[in-house]
Amino acid sequence: MTERRVPTKEEVDSYLRDRRNWDRWGDKGSAGAINLITAEKRLSAVQLAKKGRTVSLSRPFPVTPSIENPRPALHYLFTIDRQEGWGSAQDFYGVSYHGTATTHIDALCHVWMGDGMWDGRDHTKELTFTGARYGSVDAWSQGILTRGVLLDVPKHRNKPYVTLEEPVHGWELEDILGETGITLEPGDAVAVYSGREAYAEAHGSWGGGEARAGLHASCLPFIRDHDIAILVLDMMDAAPNEYGIPHTVHGAIPAYGVALLDNALLQPLAEVCAEEGTYEFMLTINPLVVVGGTGSPVNPIAMF
Repeated sequence: MTERRVPTKEEVDSYLRDRRNWDRWGDKGSAGAINLITAEKRLSAVQLAKKGRTVSLSRPFPVTPSIENPRPALHYLFTIDRQEGWGSAQDFYGVSYHGTATTHIDALCHVWMGDGMWDGRDHTKELTFTGARYGSVDAWSQGILTRGVLLDVPKHRNKPYVTLEEPVHGWELEDILGETGITLEPGDAVAVYSGREAYAEAHGSWGGGEARAGLHASCLPFIRDHDIAILVLDMMDAAPNEYGIPHTVHGAIPAYGVALLDNALLQPLAEVCAEEGTYEFMLTINPLVVVGGTGSPVNPIAMF
């Protein structure tokens, strides 16, 4: 039974040190826990798509400056005139996508700890000006398709959103999972809905400051115990944390090789799950093929 208490600093350090997946996948290690998504896993996930109903988990391309979006994405359109009155419209996209505005997936080279990046690699050797040599997003260039499971924290709490004072804890995720009646399997993508839209409506914004509601370090054993391949979040690590470390839940990247999908739009998904009476679905994520990239903007699609 999961303990219902806040872990100590020593315990959090142990989560990130003693339960690592380093060297687990040998010469396929650059892809990390995505290796858990086998051909059989993908075929099983496809069987969940019975109606063809789709839901996007992506926020719009964030071109408007805000406290959550201090480096807005660039988008401008231009036209080219051709003969006989013909023409074409073209545009330019530019984005610095890590942060709290763009829906994106973090590659395994994105975050490292004091004693190494994912798989024990030395970030000073693996990261170059032209890209990462290991754990980069092109390790997932064939696309990601797996079973997705939504854990709806506001529904469980009967409150509109997660607060700074009450972060999401690991034992709470276990409780919500039990309520769904779903058993997690290796290679699943788990989406944790925390009510970011409702929080932003009540407070003016969610991210962009030093303090952010989100997931507590106590969620780390949940991620590791269930062999999750991808963690999908609308809110991210609760900040600041009481452990004096830069990242708690994002520590799953260098420790466990788990992909994190940040800034997902999960309210529509939660609504559809409630309508359909199921919290499992087929999930597809297709990162850009950027050799050496630290991640990619994505438009994840859930299908029921």
